Amino acid sequence: MRLEVDRERCIGAGMCVLTAPDVFEQDEQDGRVRLLESEPAEIGDAVQLCPAAAITASG
Repeated sequence: MRLEVDRERCIGAGMCVLTAPDVFEQDEQDGRVRLLESEPAEIGDAVQLCPAAAITASG
């Protein structure tokens, strides 16, 4: 599975970081998500829980 994050769409809610901390982190400057791993084995419910729909998964 391949992940993509739209940082412009991200509102910094942090649900992705709470759900999959090995895959996502929040930028200390603006609070927006940063992707640590673009093809993780497990992402939990991060895509569905994102309130801004800033995370997409394919494959």
